[in-house]
Amino acid sequence: FREGPFATQVELRELVDLAEQRGVVEHGERQMIHSVFALGDTIAREVMVPRTEMVWIEEGKTLAQALVLFLRSGFSRIPVIGESVDDVLGVLYLKDLIRRSRGGDPEAEQLPVAELMRPATFVPESKPVDDLLSEMQAARNHLVIVVDEYGGTGGLVTIEDILEEIVGEITDEYDVERPPVERLADSSVRVTARLPVENLGELFHTDLPTDEVETVGGLLAQSLGRVPIPGAEVEVAGLRLVAEGTTGRRNRIDTVLVSKVEPGDEQDNAGRGEHAGPGDDQGHHQDEERQPADA
Repeated sequence: FREGPFATQVELRELVDLAEQRGVVEHGERQMIHSVFALGDTIAREVMVPRTEMVWIEEGKTLAQALVLFLRSGFSRIPVIGESVDDVLGVLYLKDLIRRSRGGDPEAEQLPVAELMRPATFVPESKPVDDLLSEMQAARNHLVIVVDEYGGTGGLVTIEDILEEIVGEITDEYDVERPPVERLADSSVRVTARLPVENLGELFHTDLPTDEVETVGGLLAQSLGRVPIPGAEVEVAGLRLVAEGTTGRRNRIDTVLVSKVEPGDEQDNAGRGEHAGPGDDQGHHQDEERQPADA
């Protein structure tokens, strides 16, 4: 091998490729090194969780309501918003909530989340990811809000999002591969959120809308008007769709329980799921401008 110094990244990349060919490094190691080089050419917009997939809570919600949202969504940090998702006021941490709740104050659970949130950090969507990673490490900050060119909320980025650009997808040790379709004893069907909508229609011999979404997870999100979390329920074309478990670090819905709506069944899905109306014990993450999200 040629000894350094090397003038360009191209020379370093070529050296890594040669090292793999000669068995000095493994294929996965080569990919990781190339991914590190690519960070400088990657911007925040390319790695962020888009606003259509953000889970958030309104500033007036109570800590008790926030705890429900933390438990259902599986996240440990949730943005706090004001009038809309474009008005991010801060970030609520699960550990802060638990510490306050266990502090002996009987009224703590009824405090508004705005009293416990931490300041939010904002970055432009054009921010290079390598610079962003360095800044987040230096500030010991795990979550930043990405602002688009018009000043609105584009999404959010966590340190884990950036690390996945280097090491690949980070999965939970309990994540398991699901069969695309699993028929249950009660005549309902458990399907993966990635199952094509057309396939679901064929299973139940019904026509489902496929103009704007391709997967069952996308259909569920479109019908709800928000990102589904476990327990979210909706009826579409005579079928009842219920969001089940999540998978992966971003806690995306992994499976959906589907059953036929029988005549006489009560239409009681309004207000169910993760969207909370006034007085509900759950936080919001609906955006009036949100486009259908594909899970």
